[in-house]
Amino acid sequence: MNKLTHLAVASALALSFACGVAQAADKPHAKATAAATAAAKWPGLPPGAVEEIATMRDGTKLAANVFKPTGAGPWPVVMTRTPYLKDGRIDKEHDPDGSKMRDALVKQAKHYTDAGYVFVLQDVRGKGRSQGFYAAFENDVEDGYDSVEWAGTQPWSNGKVGLSGGSAMGITSNEAAMAAPPHLKAAYVVVAPYDLLQNSYMGGVLKEKDVLGWSKGQGVSDAVLDQQRRRVVDDIFWNRSAMSTNRKYIDIPIYNVGGWYDIFNHGNISNFEYLQNHGAKGARGNQKLLMGPFGHGPLSGGLEYPGFDRLALASDQEIRWFDHWLKGIDNGIMDEPPVSYYMMAAAEKGHLSPKNRILTSANWPPANREVRYYLEPNKTLSEKAPTAGEVKISYRDDPANPVPTVGGANLTFERGPMDQRAIPARQDYLRFQTPALDKDVTISGPVKVELYGATDGPDTDFMAKLVDVYPDGYEALVLDAPIRARFRHGRMPDDIKMMTPNAPEELDIDLWSTAITFEKGHHIALHITSTSSPRFEVNNNNGAPPGDHRAAPRVATNSVYMDASHPSALVLPVVYPDGK
Repeated sequence: MNKLTHLAVASALALSFACGVAQAADKPHAKATAAATAAAKWPGLPPGAVEEIATMRDGTKLAANVFKPTGAGPWPVVMTRTPYLKDGRIDKEHDPDGSKMRDALVKQAKHYTDAGYVFVLQDVRGKGRSQGFYAAFENDVEDGYDSVEWAGTQPWSNGKVGLSGGSAMGITSNEAAMAAPPHLKAAYVVVAPYDLLQNSYMGGVLKEKDVLGWSKGQGVSDAVLDQQRRRVVDDIFWNRSAMSTNRKYIDIPIYNVGGWYDIFNHGNISNFEYLQNHGAKGARGNQKLLMGPFGHGPLSGGLEYPGFDRLALASDQEIRWFDHWLKGIDNGIMDEPPVSYYMMAAAEKGHLSPKNRILTSANWPPANREVRYYLEPNKTLSEKAPTAGEVKISYRDDPANPVPTVGGANLTFERGPMDQRAIPARQDYLRFQTPALDKDVTISGPVKVELYGATDGPDTDFMAKLVDVYPDGYEALVLDAPIRARFRHGRMPDDIKMMTPNAPEELDIDLWSTAITFEKGHHIALHITSTSSPRFEVNNNNGAPPGDHRAAPRVATNSVYMDASHPSALVLPVVYPDGK
């Protein structure tokens, strides 16, 4: 694969996981110039905006809408760099005259100008009225640096710039911050990843519906989609602009906002953890994290958290953040705990438990103790480690009959804590659970499964779900994640190793983090299977290279071990009120 193909594939993958705001209809990878865009679909400038042009280091001109406060400047600047068109887009069906779109853009700008900031909304390279070739997030390190420096040196700017944005705009903010432009003083980042490879292929398994489904809907060619299926191994092209590789260069305070059911749950947490504890001077010790009970869009299913959506939780924090770092106002925000997080509890519609609440912490994760809940052959979970000789439960995994996806951290389809009872009893779906709890069990932090699994072929997948089972039987999904057996040691080329047929091996499944109270009378459950379609690509169980479907799928016999030598366990970060 040549460099251009790598870049095209990486762009399509990045697009797939950054489209949670206004999905742009421009086909990825097409050239877009200001003149061509204006002639075809430009709806005109929003009221109050002045279009200004920033010239990048290679001569490419990027267009931005500049909204200024009333009165005399200069002022501090808040910038958002967007692939979703700074002037919006006419929706002939729902907004034929563009008035709703313009009102939304004006409202967004007013949020900043009323607080005394210039708001700059810029089309990224190749989008809207900006020149150049659009390759999602491939140019946003250099372009982000140049754009911040441009904004910091304009007559209306006092030289202090902040970056703000969520999803795709959070990614462009992070990439600019990695370049460490001198005029950048702070950022406010909502739902953004730490590593697009890890997000696109959780545990080495492609998030098929969100990655390929969305990309195909945006006009990505079948050839590029085929390449996407193969991009599971770590390489230089993934790491060029990855936060996980380059966040060490960030030297500013960042306020991260994430959701427990968001596709980038782990991103905001990981970026906060690194920058707060190991970041460069200027970043270390100056970070904030807010985690709420929301997803990358409205939650589906029978649970709800009224008044605690993304906007309600964070609406007053952004301006306070910028007031402190861009205006020097001592408003007390840095005297508050670095971490605020929503502790979830029972939340069936109309019956929100009072144990749902906002908590704070000096760091993430809060102090906790790992507690193992061991799988038992009667499909219970026990805190007692197994002592028996070889014990296992086996099932047949048929790629032609995958387990359906029901909720989870999805982007393009139903998401959140949906009821897993929608998955009927089947031999390839194992439900393990505790007895009804005699007291609350509260967890805060990373969750994992230490699974001892085997398969009768060279490769297969295992899926794990953490589930909160209510007294009425509702099985609320909390977290879910897969592991592809060949990637059990990692994603570098030398890490890949096929399974020895029928030989059990430990496969650690990272379920990401959460904060939830399993209330008295509920059950803690762990569901184990090998498929979840269409959320994850189905493994054909034949050991073929990723994306190679020439060989026939095979029905695998997969086994979960639960004995003294192979103590499969759900590992929870339990928080004890008395600190014990």
